[in-house]
Amino acid sequence: MMVHFLFSYGTLQLEKVQLESFGRKLVGKPDRLYSYKLGQLVITDPSVLEKSNQTVHPIAIKTNDSKDFIEGMIFEITENELKQADNYEVDDYQRIFELFESGQTAWIYVKK
Repeated sequence: MMVHFLFSYGTLQLEKVQLESFGRKLVGKPDRLYSYKLGQLVITDPSVLEKSNQTVHPIAIKTNDSKDFIEGMIFEITENELKQADNYEVDDYQRIFELFESGQTAWIYVKK
């Protein structure tokens, strides 16, 4: 089975979102990503709103300033769960691969 690592700094850390998106509670480790800051994104997708119960979600924005950072969790997920995460995130996000403070590489959803 293919294993992926996914960094979450927002609603994918919520147990309700994990259970409704993946059918299980994810296991992860805290980590930090430099040269990014968090912005805010208003969510209008009804299925995302139903899972998160939040109309505003954070969105990672690259700043290229090494003093900026965001904190979150790196979760170990399956190929199928990665596709489910792609379905959960709205079109304003894109998934990219980054290197984190711990030395771990992982997928992260950032502003398009």
